[in-house]
Amino acid sequence: FSRQGYENPHRQYPAAGYGNGYPYQSHQWQPVAWQDDRDLRQGESYGKNYRDQHYYRGYHPNLATGPPGQDRTQTYNSHEESYTSTARREGTGEGTLGSGVGEAGGQPKEPSLLLQYHESGLSSSSHELSQYIRDGADHYDPVLTGPWDVGQTGGPLVSTSTPAVPLKFPQPHTALCFGARGHLVLVCPHRPAEGQLPRVELHSLEAILHGTEELEELQAFPGPLAREDLHKVDVMTFCQQKITTGCDLSTQRGRDSSLLWKLLVLLCRQNGSMVGSDAAELLMQDCRRHDKYKRQEPAANLLGPADDEWASRQPGTLDLITGEVPPVVETQAQIVEKFTKLLYYGRKKDALVWAMRNQLWGHALFLSSKMDARTYSWVLTGFTSTLATNDPLQTLFQLMSGRVPQAALCCGDATWGDWRPHLAVILSNKVGDTELNHRAIVTMGDTLASKGAVEAAHFCYLMADIPFGYFGAKADRMALLGSSHRQAFSQFARTEAIQRMEIFEYCQQLRQPESFLLPFQVVYKLLYASRLADHGLPAQALQYCEHICGVLLRQEPAAHPVLARQVVRLAERLKLSDPLLLEMPEQDQALEPDWLEQLQARCWECEVR
Repeated sequence: FSRQGYENPHRQYPAAGYGNGYPYQSHQWQPVAWQDDRDLRQGESYGKNYRDQHYYRGYHPNLATGPPGQDRTQTYNSHEESYTSTARREGTGEGTLGSGVGEAGGQPKEPSLLLQYHESGLSSSSHELSQYIRDGADHYDPVLTGPWDVGQTGGPLVSTSTPAVPLKFPQPHTALCFGARGHLVLVCPHRPAEGQLPRVELHSLEAILHGTEELEELQAFPGPLAREDLHKVDVMTFCQQKITTGCDLSTQRGRDSSLLWKLLVLLCRQNGSMVGSDAAELLMQDCRRHDKYKRQEPAANLLGPADDEWASRQPGTLDLITGEVPPVVETQAQIVEKFTKLLYYGRKKDALVWAMRNQLWGHALFLSSKMDARTYSWVLTGFTSTLATNDPLQTLFQLMSGRVPQAALCCGDATWGDWRPHLAVILSNKVGDTELNHRAIVTMGDTLASKGAVEAAHFCYLMADIPFGYFGAKADRMALLGSSHRQAFSQFARTEAIQRMEIFEYCQQLRQPESFLLPFQVVYKLLYASRLADHGLPAQALQYCEHICGVLLRQEPAAHPVLARQVVRLAERLKLSDPLLLEMPEQDQALEPDWLEQLQARCWECEVR
């Protein structure tokens, strides 16, 4: 009775048993609620309820109705054998379900349900679907037509009438799916039994999602940026719009994000080329205000004589060395004159202290440089101690002294101040040790990243030429420009981050046309193409697939086989969005684009290999 493509009806009603029908979990398990016969009868198919009743009778002591002394397992086994033999007779047309009760009650004998399945060529699941299509919702009565007979012990429990298969859904409903070319396909509910014709509606996802933030963000981007008709002015205009509308300049993160967009504008304007002074100018333009760093008095322990000793040498006190009464010192000229007189008498140490106390650092540094190295270091330390801790001059002098500046380790704190002037002074004043410059910039980026300033950290990494890594490699410093790869992928691979990364790649290609970022090209552009297709922009998504295909074909044949198959799968669904393919004659429309055929051949070679 089986047909090709349909299931064997015997497989729908296997013999009941503890091993397959209801797997044991624990002997302490008890049903949550014992429903009455009507509830069990209403919610499931007849065959399943038939086994459920015997399962409960064989397992639960309250449902055992056999004579005293009879083992419940034997009762269950007899029920199982009876049910199996009955099902086999029905499969050959020799009996009907419920025949014993039907004949005893004097009711007319109805055709077997399994026999109906055989005659219709449907399996139980297909027959259930046919009941739904015949619109049995209006005629289905969940109330049983006959009670369960619990008094019989010689045979299995059966119903007094042939049950109707319950509907899969309570009423006709709308079925939908997403089309490959940016459509939403709706199959409207209908009743064929009443003569209603089915209706299929096609809706554009672009029209449905009109006005949403996600669609507007995708439509505003002029991608893919590899196409020939793109001008870099369009890219610069997009970056300016992101600065105006997408960056909150009242917050630190908004200013850092604006700085990245301004860097992309600068790179695009200068065809991917940039020097340190260009970045320093950009950093100082982005500063909201120029902090005024207060000068301090030199450290007391560096100046030698105590304050009371210097107080004894105030005007009106005879100088024991010169024998003169020193004049009242008020002007800069008199301060220099005092410095000169001390040198007349060979008091270099006192002259240095006098110059340091009166801020004559030029005189002090020149004089100490002609003396021994220890004295010069002492004067230099005294000079740097007068600068504020967060003064950019401190950063420069520490860098020139061969040390990683303290600003690289402390920036990002609210008490430290803005980090931009410190990076600007490092970029504009490269010292001879390039490795020291690189380490100072990277350290500053790591410090900012640890404080949560991802955009600021990535700006530092770009200045240090740190390469892009992968999402799964947590040791890499960045994977997408302006997005932390240490967070969840859904938050990491944001549309804005992918767009910003593509612009940076475009700027690099303006300087070196053959340069590309492989991790970004293969993975994130494919993800972006999928988002375009999901939002009803299939033509633009197909252009991204073509661009990704060109990159994959330039790689080794065995490189990225899984991603290549994903690109082929998406491109095969979107290929009819190509206007060139639609303009072909009907007999040639089965052909595929050349780039897609080449990638398909590459995938086939990889599978064969």
